[in-house]
Amino acid sequence: MSPALGILGAGRVGTAIARQALRTGHDVAIAASGDPADIDLIVEVMAPGARAVTAAEAARTGDLVVLAVPLRRYATLDPDMLAGRVVVDAMNYWAETDGHIPALGVARSSSEMVADHLPGARLVKTLNHIGYHELETDHAPAGTPDRRALAVAGDDGAARAGVLELIERLGFDAVDAGPLAAGVALEPGTEIFTGRHDRRALERLLERADAAQPTR
Repeated sequence: MSPALGILGAGRVGTAIARQALRTGHDVAIAASGDPADIDLIVEVMAPGARAVTAAEAARTGDLVVLAVPLRRYATLDPDMLAGRVVVDAMNYWAETDGHIPALGVARSSSEMVADHLPGARLVKTLNHIGYHELETDHAPAGTPDRRALAVAGDDGAARAGVLELIERLGFDAVDAGPLAAGVALEPGTEIFTGRHDRRALERLLERADAAQPTR
């Protein structure tokens, strides 16, 4: 049985993830920051079959909870609401729109910053290094030659395994990137972020990035 998804964010990224998840048999609930009635029409048009709910309901009912809000709003996420949940961080830092974020250090994954804010969440980073439109054009059945691969990084091994399975269900080869700190190699400006890679190429890039990282 496909896991249920709760998606926080009803913009382009959130609704694209919802559409692909619905196509592959997932139950999907989408929330924005306010009243679900405010996004009913958006969800009906952009992700038919998904349910517009409160953020609390999306977090409570989703086996996996996807963060698809602008990164500058990460501090508005309720740590208690997401405690104990497997949370997929699909957010990226864009200086032009997010501005300066003091907690985001050099050579530090933005997901580590989010994890600091959500200490009880089982945070996993993925779905940030693919364009929202590519989710619907680049997926392919398992075993397809040159199938696009996506990396998954997280410190909780069981949570990471569950999200690896989700990526496969969505139509992509899932590559285990290891700990959350490895997610820095998936962010804007990196070779992984800017290209389309199959499993073997992605694994090589992750190995190269790991070798280049200074010891923390």
